[in-house]
Amino acid sequence: MGDSLEMLGSEASMATETGIKSDFCLEIDPPLRETVATAEDWRRALDKVVPAVVVLRTTACRAFDTESASASYATGFIVDKRRGIILTNRHVVKPGPVVAEATFVNREEIPIYPVYRDPVHDFGFFSYDPSAVQFLSYEEIPLAPEAASVGLEIRVVGNDSGEKVSILAGTIARLDRDAPHYKKDGYNDFNTFYMQAASGTKGGSSGSPVIDWQGRAVALNAGSKTSSASAFFLPLQRVVRALSFLQKSIDLCTDKPKAVHIPRGTLQMTFVHKGFDEIRRLGLRTGTEQVVRHASPPGETGMLVVDSVVSASVPRGPADKQLESGDVLVRVNGTVLTQFLNLENLIDDGVGQIVELEIERGGQPLTVNVSVQDLHSITPDHFLEVSGAIIHPLSYQQARNFRFPCGLAYVADPGYMLFRAGVPRHAIIKKVANEDISCLADLVSVLSKLSRGARVPLEYMSHTDRHRKKSVLVTIDRHEWYAPPQLYTRNDSTGLWDGKPAIELAAVSPPIGINGLPISQNIPLCHHDTDPMHEFRGVTDTAATMGASTGDGYQNDFGSEAKKQRVEDDSSDGTVANASLYGSELKSDDAMETDNTVLRDYEGATAFSANASLAERAIEPALVMFEVNIKNFLKFGCRKPALQRGDSVYLVGLSRNLQATSRKSIVTNPCAALNIGSADSPRYRATNMEVIELDTDFGSSFSGALTDEQGRIRAIWGSFSTQIKYSSTTSEDHQFVRGIPVYAISQVLEKIITGGNGPALLINGIKRPMPLVRILEVELYPTLLSKARSFGLSDEWVQILVKKDPVRRQVLRVKGCLAGSKAENLLEQGDMVLAVDKMPVTCYNDIEAACLTLDKGTHSDENLNLTILRQGREMELVVGTDKRDGNGTTRVINWCGCVVQDPHPAVRSLGFLPEEGHGVYVTRWCHGSPANRYGLYALQWIVEVNGKKTPDLNAFADATKELEHGQFVRIRTVHLNGKPRVLTLKQDLHYWPTWELRFDPETALWRRNILQALK
Repeated sequence: MGDSLEMLGSEASMATETGIKSDFCLEIDPPLRETVATAEDWRRALDKVVPAVVVLRTTACRAFDTESASASYATGFIVDKRRGIILTNRHVVKPGPVVAEATFVNREEIPIYPVYRDPVHDFGFFSYDPSAVQFLSYEEIPLAPEAASVGLEIRVVGNDSGEKVSILAGTIARLDRDAPHYKKDGYNDFNTFYMQAASGTKGGSSGSPVIDWQGRAVALNAGSKTSSASAFFLPLQRVVRALSFLQKSIDLCTDKPKAVHIPRGTLQMTFVHKGFDEIRRLGLRTGTEQVVRHASPPGETGMLVVDSVVSASVPRGPADKQLESGDVLVRVNGTVLTQFLNLENLIDDGVGQIVELEIERGGQPLTVNVSVQDLHSITPDHFLEVSGAIIHPLSYQQARNFRFPCGLAYVADPGYMLFRAGVPRHAIIKKVANEDISCLADLVSVLSKLSRGARVPLEYMSHTDRHRKKSVLVTIDRHEWYAPPQLYTRNDSTGLWDGKPAIELAAVSPPIGINGLPISQNIPLCHHDTDPMHEFRGVTDTAATMGASTGDGYQNDFGSEAKKQRVEDDSSDGTVANASLYGSELKSDDAMETDNTVLRDYEGATAFSANASLAERAIEPALVMFEVNIKNFLKFGCRKPALQRGDSVYLVGLSRNLQATSRKSIVTNPCAALNIGSADSPRYRATNMEVIELDTDFGSSFSGALTDEQGRIRAIWGSFSTQIKYSSTTSEDHQFVRGIPVYAISQVLEKIITGGNGPALLINGIKRPMPLVRILEVELYPTLLSKARSFGLSDEWVQILVKKDPVRRQVLRVKGCLAGSKAENLLEQGDMVLAVDKMPVTCYNDIEAACLTLDKGTHSDENLNLTILRQGREMELVVGTDKRDGNGTTRVINWCGCVVQDPHPAVRSLGFLPEEGHGVYVTRWCHGSPANRYGLYALQWIVEVNGKKTPDLNAFADATKELEHGQFVRIRTVHLNGKPRVLTLKQDLHYWPTWELRFDPETALWRRNILQALK
């Protein structure tokens, strides 16, 4: 994985200005020096340099500031052997949490720790223990910034394009290139010149030394231009200064590591260097130009001009309201300054002091006094992690990019909770629960007052639309999937970020019920004083919320509660309805537009109710209060005959903006078989199901129910997802809606109501035994009888099947068996299922009815007697059935950033489980985790840990409990394609503790247990 910044250096927008400046620079640069070095000189230099160059493997454990959570490789080199200091780029050291290792040329690997990353310039330092390098003789590379000159022949030694040792030749062409611009919303260097050479470096070479023939580093490789072979080098003057402070700090530490303080000052403004010709057009007076030219070194071609100032209301930047874009800097404290380096020397040495700036603005001389601010004070060193979101004070880097004040609550990663609400990355949070948020502490204070499940408004701003605030509804999610909110603070002594609880548990308010009152866990729940949606909410939420799906792929969990409140509260003033809605309104860019939309939806619902037909009025309560009417739904919907082709139906539901809608249509196919293929990554797909098709394509804009003329529910109008593959490498998700007949769910619902024979589950305070559903774990598909003749189906069986079902005129064929099922080794792909227990079968419902008969029987037989046709030969088979409780996954373990569990049915449906053990399936992984760093990705099973078999999660948990922090682990895996693999992984318990989630049927809640973590 290459370094991302080195591939982002697109500078097309700067081509005109840069090109013009390049032409003039070629005429005024000093003459090229003659190269006197021989091939033997370069060989001796490289022999000395190469052992001191290391390959850096870094893992950004969390998104922070300009960087995303990721794993990458880069280059560094030893600048102090005795003290153990490695120099590389800032974007390699990372501004946030990072775990890194350095590998020497002899393949020795040692852990390294960040000790400094410059807030502005692209350099930073790692430290290591010199005694850890046991088998390599090497020397440090001296820094010689003064040796850089135009025409100097150089070599870039590093890890270019993944090569362990790559040596690229070049010649320095420029010393005064503008700092490269990488991204509008990412890291960019400024207030410095860069060098340029045609060396053609690529990903992985970040942090490489740029050396001369004497083996001295004259610059630091930082980036490249993707459209050409140009490479950009950072001058080393500021690096030498920082290294000097670092060395002195280390020498003063005799007993234990100590945080390094390197003074850095700022005026919170950006300068650019412009030529005298352009500055004259800005109004520079001739007399001033003569003074500057006379006081500057020979060959000076321009002056520093203010490009931007970080402006703010509170807090104000030092130069805010005093300096403006276009101001020409003439003197600082009475001294003429035209170079970045001299200006930075003065500012860095004057932190906390007042500097006098003499400028010209449109030809008018001005003098302003500006206080030098500590740059580290506006560089974030802590962040909040809540429900997967990373929020921290806005850095100087991003404040400059976005033109916002430093210190605001900045979303580095929205995580689950904010992403689900539509809050993007790089957002600035302004209000939560109607309280102003000016800093991270304000946000923590507000969150500490909110209970789990509370829905509150959140107001934010985005740099892409900075002039308008946006408002969304956020559900405060403290699900056990995520740890409680943590506040991490950088510890410069250890190089780690130490975490602590951000919110005390005692400070969190109790959960809020739908009546607005706190819920007491000691009060028993009953039918009349609890949520009116009763015990059937978990069964019907999916159908009720399909129409409120948001564009980001998540569905809201408010579902029918939001819809019910909008229609029932006729006396509401609109506030409650606004707080209850979640759908396309939340994507509105304007808060006023959101309120208007809610009002229109509310009025539309009232008008619809007043003018509804008998069928529409009868069915609307069942849609709006779906869970309340489940018993009525069973009573008047399930017992009626199935719909027939040509029947008239009403599609009644709620649109994406929660507006009640009714459409009349005709049934064209009451028994269309679903055929959803497997996706690239295994996920749920409906199988062995018949659906209802209508003559009108209503799209997927709303969902609800199909009713007949009398208002009886005949089907649920539900959505399905499939993946359309355009080629072997490209695919696209597609959503469509069909009717799900009520008989498909009636049997399960009846068992839930009457009480099943499975494990009990707590539903809204009442324990109910759940049903065990007997199924034949085989995926089937229908084939027309006319086509089945070609596969050997006899005329006799054709007549029998036609007589059984003259409408469908089909036979079921085996598409595949679920791995691990009782039918796996008995049925084969292509088998035609003709009869079950001598009774002909033509549809999926026949198979389900046969399985249901086994449960109703008095004997304990769990087998079906199938009559099949295999390759033209009729056969009788006894095939076992399986029982499933419908709970799905009830336990997952997160280890080293990968989530493992028992393989879910979508995986088993692919027909493969490894023989070595199949109970530890990697279902997902996290960016910035050891799993990401070492390639333990999804779609594979972990079958061994350090030689110990892991057939199930219990064995896996036992094997991983014995591992130490920082220990390398040998893992044997088997991929979904059957390919075995052995890899090693370094456990990191500091940022990635081992934990598990278990579903507790006694409380109907998921419980998070920490299995292993640093104490």
